[in-house]
Amino acid sequence: MERPRIQEARLAVARHAAALFWKHGVEGTSGDAIAAAAGLSKRTVWRYFRSKEACVEPLFLATGYRFIETLRAWPGDVSIERHLHEAMTPAPEGGQEMEDGVAAARLVSLFPREPALRAAYLMASAQAEAELLPIVASRAGLPVDGFEVRLCAAAAMAALRVVDEEICSSAITHGRRYGLAEVIDRLAAAIRAACTLPICDPVRLPAPGGPGTARRGPSPA
Repeated sequence: MERPRIQEARLAVARHAAALFWKHGVEGTSGDAIAAAAGLSKRTVWRYFRSKEACVEPLFLATGYRFIETLRAWPGDVSIERHLHEAMTPAPEGGQEMEDGVAAARLVSLFPREPALRAAYLMASAQAEAELLPIVASRAGLPVDGFEVRLCAAAAMAALRVVDEEICSSAITHGRRYGLAEVIDRLAAAIRAACTLPICDPVRLPAPGGPGTARRGPSPA
């Protein structure tokens, strides 16, 4: 795992690269330009990243991890719909979280004409999917490395990508306005539709560190 200082340095480069890609396109942005914007040498940038498109992976990963953290706090006795509506709040105006979300959404909206960016997005999505595995395993009461858990996590992550691309494209390209409640409803519906295990309704989670099996619990109030 990368040290926090390196993670922050990579994320700083990603933010500069995202701004340049949005302004000039991928083809119109060089590695030299990204390095200059970040105040680093080109050699340092290439030590962090395998390509200029990969420079934005940390930005996609940061926004993906924020959603995974929301799922990590999902209580066992609460449905996916109720949890997301209770846990997800608007990002503070002008804060870094909002800026990162807008920057990532802009990049996602560019996929139809900048397909190289999709590879960076998929790499970040794969890393986020690995963090989703223990959440699925805990709610299903199954081993984290089991086929059913891996299939469920992969299906859920794929559904989230579809929602992400649809919302970003509609909002950035076509000016469609979404309220937070509508976004949450779409995310919850996508997760529920995609999950191949019954994890979206209340379950009884095993005790921390224990071998217990998750079971369906009472319906939420």
